[in-house]
Amino acid sequence: MTDKTVPIGIEFYKQMIDKDYYYVDKTMMIKELLDHPASVSLFTRPRRFGKTLTLNMLKTFFEDERDLQGNKIDNSQYFAGKKIAGCGEKYMQKMGQYPVISVSLKSVKQPEFEMAYDSLQNEIQREFRRHRYVCNDDILSEDEMEQFQRIISNAATAAESASAIAILSECLKKYHQKNVIILIDEYDVPLENANFANFYDDMAAFIRSLFESALKTNENLEFAIITGCLRISRESIFTGLNNLKIISIIQNEYAEYFGFTPQEVHRMLEDYGLADCEEEVQNWYNGYLFGETEVYNPWSVINYIDENRSKTKIFPRPYWSNTSSNSIVKDLIENADLNTKKEVERLIAGGTIEKPIHEDVTYGDIYDSQDNLWNFLFFTGYLKKISERMEEDILYFKMKIPNAEVRLIYRTTVLAWFGREVKKIELSSFVRAIEEGDCAVFGEFLSAQLLETISFFDYSENYYHGFLVGMLKAIGKYEVLSNRESGNGRPDIIMKSPSLRGKAFIMELKVAPSFQKMDVIAKEAVCQAVEKNYFVELEKEGYSDITVYGLCFYKKECLVRKKE
Repeated sequence: MTDKTVPIGIEFYKQMIDKDYYYVDKTMMIKELLDHPASVSLFTRPRRFGKTLTLNMLKTFFEDERDLQGNKIDNSQYFAGKKIAGCGEKYMQKMGQYPVISVSLKSVKQPEFEMAYDSLQNEIQREFRRHRYVCNDDILSEDEMEQFQRIISNAATAAESASAIAILSECLKKYHQKNVIILIDEYDVPLENANFANFYDDMAAFIRSLFESALKTNENLEFAIITGCLRISRESIFTGLNNLKIISIIQNEYAEYFGFTPQEVHRMLEDYGLADCEEEVQNWYNGYLFGETEVYNPWSVINYIDENRSKTKIFPRPYWSNTSSNSIVKDLIENADLNTKKEVERLIAGGTIEKPIHEDVTYGDIYDSQDNLWNFLFFTGYLKKISERMEEDILYFKMKIPNAEVRLIYRTTVLAWFGREVKKIELSSFVRAIEEGDCAVFGEFLSAQLLETISFFDYSENYYHGFLVGMLKAIGKYEVLSNRESGNGRPDIIMKSPSLRGKAFIMELKVAPSFQKMDVIAKEAVCQAVEKNYFVELEKEGYSDITVYGLCFYKKECLVRKKE
């Protein structure tokens, strides 16, 4: 058992070690980076999978860190006892040897370009201020000093702003006499935000200039690492950057360094006395596949452990889904055609879909086709790969929902969408059919709505029950009661007028095993309501105009019968 604090939201490696949080050791990534050097590496992973902490760990290891007077800061204690320390002098001699530029773009998500641009500039200026010790020893020329000060004081020219990272790397190289490591975290956040806020072209143009000068034509670069959720196409951002190595979730390299492996989760659960919860954690938060490596969602696992380390049992919760609006799932469902609706139903029921996969994407292209939306869902963690095949020059993935947590996102989104859609439906014919006892129109109306909606629960009675209650509540003029005690049993739905002089309805629901048996089972539902005296409580209240309906469902069909 351990008494270490669970590191929820900790993104700074030094803080993780200084305060003795529980750290899942990912320092072997350092060895892999040194063994397989690349000029510029782009790592794409879903949100909340440890990208920021990992970059901060790399910064702590590689950086020749100085205080504002230029004195060297020793960070060796942060790697004592870590896995990388056991790899030998070949690797440890690289520690603390390079100037590092570390910029996070995760906060650049303002509603207007000018505000977002200023936010991005503030991030870069903060990094200039962190390195202003380079101005202390007359190493920089007078022109370089003035340029450095202009950027810090927000007085830079447009050209200086667009080349700021390259300018800082040149100053650092001159001071340290070592090439610079550049770390850029969440590079695509400003682009995603700009796309939804309608200034994508302006933001893309600026980031393209910033990256070109820092990563393409920068002779002072040792190597660079960029992280994000999506790989934005070369034409959009990485124009002409031929030295870019992409490591997405479909590559095997570095797969275990973002997220938790089954072995790491097993150890963590044991350390916190939760070994008996492993199956539950696996069902809810496992299921991702990076390359061929099985991965758990780290954000959800640590939140689950934190809430369950006390003696009180807490049921699994959708921790990851609560960190975002999940707007892409909402957009998929709201724009779904008939085929897409069937595919969403299949996924929620545990089935699979097959789609062509392409890694290059721009945010502006996401809504051009349903295939683009499916690609976005895959690369951002809402789907996982089951198998793959190549047809001519097109790669196809068979995919499914990775776990119970993500399945709940789809189901919740479908329910919210259904609630919005019901409000748009013209219900007058539906209401008239119920009130006048027109079983044919009643059933036909529900069948038509079933064809338009997205089902889950694999067409169980629970699904139909929720669907019908939603439709009935949308009428607005009746009180709708669900599964209330009445007579000798529990009717599925009671709908009654606020006035005792008005109408009341009892609805018993059944699901048929085949289309041919719907009529018989609908009549059985009516008989059940009568035999169990479901109408007794309504009569005691004072209602006299009571209609008993039996509704039978089969897939997207509904048949209605009533007590004559």
